Amino acid sequence: MERITNGAILPERFRGGIAALGNFDGFHAGHQAVVGEALALAQARGVPALVASFSPHPARLFQPDLPPFALTAVTQRMDLLAAFGIDATVMIPFTRELAALPADTFVEQWLVRRLGVTGVVTGSDFTFGQGRSGDVAQLATLGDRLGFTASVVSPVTDAGGVISSTRIRAALRAADPAGAAALLTRPYTLRGTVEHGAKLGRTLGFPTANQRLGDYQRPAYGVYAVMVRLPGGQRVKGVANLGIRPMIDPPEELLETWLMDWSGDLYGKVIEVELVAYLRPEMKLDGLDALKAQIAADAEAARALL
Repeated sequence: MERITNGAILPERFRGGIAALGNFDGFHAGHQAVVGEALALAQARGVPALVASFSPHPARLFQPDLPPFALTAVTQRMDLLAAFGIDATVMIPFTRELAALPADTFVEQWLVRRLGVTGVVTGSDFTFGQGRSGDVAQLATLGDRLGFTASVVSPVTDAGGVISSTRIRAALRAADPAGAAALLTRPYTLRGTVEHGAKLGRTLGFPTANQRLGDYQRPAYGVYAVMVRLPGGQRVKGVANLGIRPMIDPPEELLETWLMDWSGDLYGKVIEVELVAYLRPEMKLDGLDALKAQIAADAEAARALL
């Protein structure tokens, strides 16, 4: 898949395609329906299948003090789109200048001139242009005038209602990784670079791979059974503590993962940690012996679940 970022020009071979439009953070079941419709239309017409998304997320531009909320990193999202079968993804730089464009100007500048689309697919709640003034009805009208089709995909629902990023974030905050996974169609996965920590786990016999959470949505702090994807693609069982490490002074937020039945040097490497099941909340224990015993118990619980 071609990855077009930082305002780069779309290669000519991808012009004339069908583009799914949206933020697609998380690329959950609802997003997959929109992108799937674009892919199906592109295949039927024999043209490229595209995704046009935005970076940073508009909420991050207008409300920079919002707590972290991302369900995927941009690179992670693009990997998911590549695996889905998309030919090219365009990450449109979301700036104040872009946000100030009238709806029709955005369509003319980006969809027609920059991308040369022959069709677009959106969810029913898609908005665009200055003050979010454009909606799917206006997009269809502009398409009739400018020479592209506009298709709308209805929300995807389950027993809990419309599948949305909001519901996924709520499930994560409620210590329900399985519920989040059902909406995402895969486990919630934290991708990050392994860095040096306090090395307390090593002294206890449980060396951990430590990652910072960046802009990811914070799940409930606590201990999780996890699966870890290593740089070469190998998947390993593990147990992870996500939180502020109350046994260490000063407290510091980290994801610390002990990989079962594996050893090696991961410092500076990028790994992915899939949250499978919530085992218990974070707690402050009475000394290092108690901590070592609790980690061993957590590891056995995780092993049984995995």
